[in-house]
Amino acid sequence: MSDGSDPESPFSDSPSATPTPRAYDALLLVSFGGPEGMDDVAPFLENVVRGKGVPRERLLEAAEHYELFGGVSPLNAEIRALLAAVVNEFLAGGLSLPVYWGNRNWHPLLADTLRQMADDGIRRALAFVTSAFGSYAGCRQYLEDLARARDEAGPEAPQVDKLRLFYNHPGFIDAMSDRVGTALGEIPQDRRSAARIIFTTHSLPVVMANQCDYEKQVRESCRLVAGQLGRDDWELTYQSRSGPTSQSWLEPDIGDYLRARNKREEKTADVVVAPIGFVCEHMETVYDLDVEVAALCEELGVHMVRAAAPGCHPHFVRMIRELVLERLDPSAPRLALGDLGPSHDVCPPDCCPAD
Repeated sequence: MSDGSDPESPFSDSPSATPTPRAYDALLLVSFGGPEGMDDVAPFLENVVRGKGVPRERLLEAAEHYELFGGVSPLNAEIRALLAAVVNEFLAGGLSLPVYWGNRNWHPLLADTLRQMADDGIRRALAFVTSAFGSYAGCRQYLEDLARARDEAGPEAPQVDKLRLFYNHPGFIDAMSDRVGTALGEIPQDRRSAARIIFTTHSLPVVMANQCDYEKQVRESCRLVAGQLGRDDWELTYQSRSGPTSQSWLEPDIGDYLRARNKREEKTADVVVAPIGFVCEHMETVYDLDVEVAALCEELGVHMVRAAAPGCHPHFVRMIRELVLERLDPSAPRLALGDLGPSHDVCPPDCCPAD
């Protein structure tokens, strides 16, 4: 990775550092990865939890979730569709950059993609990581993954510069607002105004969350989305914690929130569950939300409608092109809604530590 001075470091020397404008010859979509059959599930999950001390029982439990879907995560198909949409967006906008795809945890793996890029003559690429928010898992770890993949791919591997976080970019907010608005439209009109929007994102260990702006950024995204819909009746909840029970994680868990609200006799007839922390459909949306949370809502007598992830929404796809253009042309506008402004391009060395 490059910060404009040290081509081997993914981090800059100061938070305000910006990369020197350069020509780029490709875009790399970087995602989490997912299995595409039962034979893939065990090795995929082992890749995900390697070095994290996740109990074996939790791994087996996760494998059972995949079994319900034939071992197939929706994520890879979603990224293939996103890649095709970005290629078409580039062509329509006159942007001549090839688009590649590499994953953290499953094929196509980043190192293999970087080898292919090197063989194709790619020397410097921009990376769009499918994570809107800053955290170790959502940003810094991807930088480390890219640096490791470059080492594995060899000296001819291209340099890769990550595009900035997009949690407050108009394209992301517009796409998410449209998804939530569509879900609200599925609720009968006479009950729609009383429906509650429940945003959900991946929980983090509290120790990790305290050392990054993850919570602040997620809340800002929720506020912006709800504001575009003219709604103030929303809640941010968390899901998918995977660490040991002795470790404190961000709360409230979405299931705990729904149960507690029901016990307080604040039960809402209708809720829209909006997975704002997930750019594309993922096992943690189709199982954690569409199976577990949906079953809980039925048990509690709550009508649940689940908003879709942004995926290939035209505003989201256009946002990717805009993020590329702002790095190619320093005079291009750096779009951001709200008061926090656009995120930095290059992460400082102490950004988003693991613990």
